[in-house]
Amino acid sequence: MSMQSERTTSLWAKNQTLNLARPAPNRDINADIVIVGAGIAGLSVAYGLVCKGLQVVVIDDGDIGGGNTARTTAHLSNVLDDRFVQLRHKRGADVARIAAESHGEAIDWIERVQREEEIECGFRRLDGLLLLGKGDSQKSLDEEMEAARDAGLIVEKQACAPAGLPQVPALRFPAQARFDPLAYVVGLAEAIERRGGRIFSGCHVIAVKDGDTVGIELVGEHRVTAGKVVVATATPINDRFALHTKLAPYRTYAVAAPIDPGVIPDVLAWDTCDPYHYVRLAECDGTTYAIFGGEDHKTGQADDERAALVRLDAWAMSNFAIDTVTVRWSGQVMETIDGLGFIGVNPGDRNVFVVAGDSGMGMTHGTIAGILIPALIYGEDHPWRSAYDPSRKPIGAVGTFIGENLNVAAQVTDFVTPSDVPSLADIVTGEGAVLRHGLSKIAAYRDDRHKLHVRSAVCPHLGCIVHWNKLEKVWDCPCHGSQFDPTGRVLHGPAVHALATLDDFDRDKNPNLDPINS
Repeated sequence: MSMQSERTTSLWAKNQTLNLARPAPNRDINADIVIVGAGIAGLSVAYGLVCKGLQVVVIDDGDIGGGNTARTTAHLSNVLDDRFVQLRHKRGADVARIAAESHGEAIDWIERVQREEEIECGFRRLDGLLLLGKGDSQKSLDEEMEAARDAGLIVEKQACAPAGLPQVPALRFPAQARFDPLAYVVGLAEAIERRGGRIFSGCHVIAVKDGDTVGIELVGEHRVTAGKVVVATATPINDRFALHTKLAPYRTYAVAAPIDPGVIPDVLAWDTCDPYHYVRLAECDGTTYAIFGGEDHKTGQADDERAALVRLDAWAMSNFAIDTVTVRWSGQVMETIDGLGFIGVNPGDRNVFVVAGDSGMGMTHGTIAGILIPALIYGEDHPWRSAYDPSRKPIGAVGTFIGENLNVAAQVTDFVTPSDVPSLADIVTGEGAVLRHGLSKIAAYRDDRHKLHVRSAVCPHLGCIVHWNKLEKVWDCPCHGSQFDPTGRVLHGPAVHALATLDDFDRDKNPNLDPINS
């Protein structure tokens, strides 16, 4: 078994008929616009730009949708995960109305594109239901209903949710939607290519340099230049500080269970619990599945990520008529300080744009980028611009900003905490652990051939200590969400380099160590 195959796989990624792969470039690249990231955000921006006649190239380290687009549960909603009550408090009523309008237009955009481009992605309109969580007061629903209506949404209160769901009071939001996210982005990629856009994999970006012409530095021999660049990587890989203090990484979990049609109503449903839970239906290979999600927690700050899936299984089994869970996976959510994404010009740059932060609504935030960024590139004074401005510093979100950054600062104590296990000999096959090594920490993994791979445990982004993720068999950075494979290669930014090698490690006393080169 390869180390990469040990990671969980989403229900969408099990569809082996999708053409996700694209070739690596065989020459230097120059284009009007280069987009870094082939998830829903990057491809939505690319589609919006090629439809305006621009020469567009999309580059990615991996396959189409290979990041968190493949790991979402793909709710399409204009009802904010972080609640309109909170957004109105942090940003005011006008921004709350823009949020409702923009997320609604994003769903309309997806509906139009999948119809016009004939993308078979299971798009379907349906109701959304906010369920009262156990122990929460009816007042919380009433306040959210008032805030949502003030933001311009249609919403009605129900004394009890429909049969098949937990029998609790709920708010009903019509005209929400669901789809298969991977099937959609593959169709989007094919539409971009039909219009002359180019998409390349195998492009590991290590720097983006603003200027009259933007330069992108890749690992390897080829150069990439463009008039403008859009970095659409969920968390920015092009700067070290500007946005990372306003983003917080969370792990999120999902399970899927085959069900008989009609057992659970075809709606989007989520509750008011903290952490909250949600459910939707999906069709895959002729089978109807119920997908349950939730149990979010700060990245790299759980003793055992597998326990979150156990809790999610228990919640699904106790609240719904299901017999067995057959698919389990996890993903990462980048929470922003106010619940809205950062979409626009990168702070301090002229020709570099970013799409960052999803706050649990990556499908609609990514699509909003496909509407907003082409308008900004063309110099339009778009009405959504200030709401999503990456440079914003909302006064009402100061408490969230301080709390999340205190959490990051607290991770510095990891330098002085004990080792996860007493010694290297205690690391079992297929597992990793962080151990003390002098004044620093090492990240050690024992592969399925019983060989140890040892790296520095210091994240190359801003120096936090990584943690072993027992579910996904990866190293997670608890500060800003970087992720590395078991042998230290970077999988997910903001880090762009592998965990450092340990040239000074005493190999004479540890002859079975196999540090790999960057």
